[in-house]
Amino acid sequence: MKRRSHIPESPLPQVSGIDPVRMRLPPDPEGMWPDLGAYLTARYEGTRGSESMARLLAGGRVLGVGGRVLRPEDPYEPGAFLWFHRDMPPEPVVPFPIGVVHRDEHLLVIDKPHFLATTPRGSHVFQTALARLRVELGLPALSPAHRLDRMTAGLVLFSIRPEDRGAYQLLFQERRISKEYEALAPHDPAVQFPRVLRSHIEKVRGVMAAVEVEGAEPNAETLAELIETKGDLGRYRLTPHTGRTHQLRVHMNSLGLPILGDPVYPVVGDPAPDDYRRPLQLLARTLEFTDPVTGIAHRIESGLSLQAWEDRSGWEAGPASAATEPHSPR
Repeated sequence: MKRRSHIPESPLPQVSGIDPVRMRLPPDPEGMWPDLGAYLTARYEGTRGSESMARLLAGGRVLGVGGRVLRPEDPYEPGAFLWFHRDMPPEPVVPFPIGVVHRDEHLLVIDKPHFLATTPRGSHVFQTALARLRVELGLPALSPAHRLDRMTAGLVLFSIRPEDRGAYQLLFQERRISKEYEALAPHDPAVQFPRVLRSHIEKVRGVMAAVEVEGAEPNAETLAELIETKGDLGRYRLTPHTGRTHQLRVHMNSLGLPILGDPVYPVVGDPAPDDYRRPLQLLARTLEFTDPVTGIAHRIESGLSLQAWEDRSGWEAGPASAATEPHSPR
């Protein structure tokens, strides 16, 4: 069995809840890179990171083992580790709090507000649930067991201790956890519920909308139930049996009942990144599982509600100020 190489301790601390980038220099059997600067220039050539990396090196902000400052002229050392923090542009502040629903020494479950990404990705780095919680709760080793997309509100589970991380992640990978969502969407008496929705969903990286591939083997399954109606609006319980990207949104849209506030389905829109007036009316309502570390059975419920059920003003005609608090507790 191949033994894992020892990874040295990072010489750089977290910054606002974000770990430094760790890089290990690859082999160079042909001697292509005479020094560190040559390798990093080649690695980032033609990317947005090219100028940034040059600034980091020139400013002494790239460190090696033990905190040694690395310079462009340093000899190239295959297998060596280096660390740095990327220069990140300012992010719009997501002005909604994160609610703690459950916490013990192993496990943290939070209510994530709409518009807040779970983990750093793309242009969302510091304004993410992971980064904010690490700082707000003083838990630098916090790690997510799964992800909830940025537009969806509700329950997200994190492991507090690094040694427990794998056990909680396996809960989701092996589908030993039951998840229920609540959604608001149009009500059509001609669409019968309950119903099981099965299809093959594909999501291409860099493309906003996922698509259903007709005739392909199903890889996504959702139980959809109508809970109650109010005029032409329905409140639905959605139970996913798989975890494809945008699965619930795609399946509701396939019925001709797109979830209220969805900026992607049925038509991809372009809302401003700091426009919080029409949150997606989708909520991760419950998580039910047996804790793999403590053996305790949990059924955890969100304390949030979908605002458009009580106040639909502006939802048919477009954005309205009445929808500015998507995370308001019940």
